[in-house]
Amino acid sequence: MVRLLERIYLCTALLGALCFVGVELLILYQLGGQFLPYIPRSADEFAGYCMAASAFLALAYAFNANEHIRVTLLVERMSPPRKRLAASVAVTAAVLLSAYLAWHVTKLAWQSWQLDERSAGLIALPMWIPQSAMALGAVVFFVAVTQRAWSVWRGGEMEPSTGSEEGHRADR
Repeated sequence: MVRLLERIYLCTALLGALCFVGVELLILYQLGGQFLPYIPRSADEFAGYCMAASAFLALAYAFNANEHIRVTLLVERMSPPRKRLAASVAVTAAVLLSAYLAWHVTKLAWQSWQLDERSAGLIALPMWIPQSAMALGAVVFFVAVTQRAWSVWRGGEMEPSTGSEEGHRADR
């Protein structure tokens, strides 16, 4: 099950990377528009949608790889029983907050689909399309946070090792 979840996290991260490439291509398209016989319209709007999608879709992978920012200044100075309590409180709060995020972003996409909400730009894009990417990222992030919380609640570490300690992390 863990391997399946890690593959899902990787797939959403790859989708997020593709969305980020889309941001770059749309910006280049708009910048290069001065050399085209027409004005490229709505590129900035679609770049914004791709940016939001790339951020949300990469959340679970970054969390699973321990790449989110964590402030450990106080926790490092705690005794082991207090560390365990602090970790339990932190993951419980993270589960609740990520559930809240996933619920409301998914509800937003669903309501946009039901109401046939369209963007206000020159291209009337149905808003549920970019919001669905955000909802997918938020739901997968909730699953990743819940997986970590379950591990901590069962006695595991807050930050499990990712295999190589010399990896690519900037703080090492």
